[in-house]
Amino acid sequence: MMRIIPGLKTDASVAEAQRLMTQAFRLAGLDSPEADTRLLLGHALRLDRARLLSQSDRLLEAREVEAIQGLAARRLRHEPVSRILGRKEFWSLTLQVGDAVLVPRPETETVIELALDLIGRDGARDRPLRILDIGTGTGALLLALLSELTHATGIGTDVSVGALEMARANARQNKLAARSQFVCCNLADGISGPFDLVVSNPPYIARGEIETLQPEVRDYDPALALDGGTDGLDFYRAIAREALRLLAPDGRLIVELGAGQEAPVATLFQSAGLTVAPARLDLAGIPRALSAVAAKNAS
Repeated sequence: MMRIIPGLKTDASVAEAQRLMTQAFRLAGLDSPEADTRLLLGHALRLDRARLLSQSDRLLEAREVEAIQGLAARRLRHEPVSRILGRKEFWSLTLQVGDAVLVPRPETETVIELALDLIGRDGARDRPLRILDIGTGTGALLLALLSELTHATGIGTDVSVGALEMARANARQNKLAARSQFVCCNLADGISGPFDLVVSNPPYIARGEIETLQPEVRDYDPALALDGGTDGLDFYRAIAREALRLLAPDGRLIVELGAGQEAPVATLFQSAGLTVAPARLDLAGIPRALSAVAAKNAS
């Protein structure tokens, strides 16, 4: 086969493969060449990080070199490592990912942090809370919350049958299937409230900006999970229309935001009869998670 990684051939050592792979990734301008190499090499050789080190002098067989070259070719086409591996860590969970779903991102954990902080402040962690996750995808938001709130139950909705199959598999894998349900519908059509917590990471990229995204996102995340309409706000408008119907009297709505969306989304929610708190910043300092309550219940 063609040598995607120049110089990598049978009888190279594990350490040499790691060096050559990292070099190829760095020359291609990938963001994290060392980490990508470690994960993909470990996957190809079925070795964890410690065993990669302890077996660094071992010589590779032809089939192993072929497997490494194949994985490297996929990464050099900007396929995300999580998609190549078929899994992604989110919160404390390992989630399966595939073509039908957005890969959960670290900044989305800001939604979980804010939800748990607010629930803790309300003294509601031990209550049998009812949670709704609109546009659940992998199930990341709902399952992370259920893993922390052991008396809670929840529903995840999505228009994608493939996404829902993956969310159900993730619920089973993380032993949360008994407290979760996944429903195929648009937003929350046919879903009956009230919910103590409604969360969503909706599509929020303006349609005209999708082509400018990193190839890892543009070429591999499903367009359905990215396209927020002409101005990126279509799904926030739809959620705003449903919010009061879905929320319990003391319930909270928390949504993920794209960069620069705090003010317009806050305005949409306020116009729908909600009171909005300042957004929680992610680790990059971007307003990322916005919470709201029914106006009469503001606190």
